[in-house]
Amino acid sequence: MKIICIGRNYSEHARELNNPIPAKPIFFMKPDSSLLLGNKPFFLPEFSSEIHHELEIVIKICRLGKHIDEKFAYRYYNEITAGIDFTARDLQNKCKKEGHPWEIAKAFDASAVLGKFLNLSLIGNINKISFSLKVNDKIVQQGNTADMLYDVDTIISYISKFVTLKIGDIIFTGTPAGVGQVSLNDHLEGFIEEKKVFDFKIK
Repeated sequence: MKIICIGRNYSEHARELNNPIPAKPIFFMKPDSSLLLGNKPFFLPEFSSEIHHELEIVIKICRLGKHIDEKFAYRYYNEITAGIDFTARDLQNKCKKEGHPWEIAKAFDASAVLGKFLNLSLIGNINKISFSLKVNDKIVQQGNTADMLYDVDTIISYISKFVTLKIGDIIFTGTPAGVGQVSLNDHLEGFIEEKKVFDFKIK
């Protein structure tokens, strides 16, 4: 199973981190050891003092595919959820400044939170889905897939030019504006429309 993450897919988020708008989708990988499932707590790592939440819509691949035509991409997924792409922002900024790869800031253990997957038939149009994150009962991030720079079908088609997609692979589709630092004892809840898909604490 692969965890594929899309970067800078919402223009307001790119701007809030002073990043340029990408001309093509940007993607990177996380290992399966980065998964955090079942509403288990996230333990703040010792190697970073600035862990940021990044709320994202996540797609699960349901069939094998390579060089997928965009018009057929919808056949390759039928479940979605929301997740958190935890980022060690201090490490990422240091790596970017030094021109180094920044997997160390993205691919660490438990950095990919996955909520409960929902059948897309219960949600509706993949390109008009609202989602939100509450931290301590306050909404801190909210977005809509209508605001993606590259929609889900475009993402799947693009990735499959380089990487064979297999059943069970998951794709984090990018985060809207509002990313921020998490702290000890924070309570995080993720929603797709009005449906809660994850609920966990920071330890």
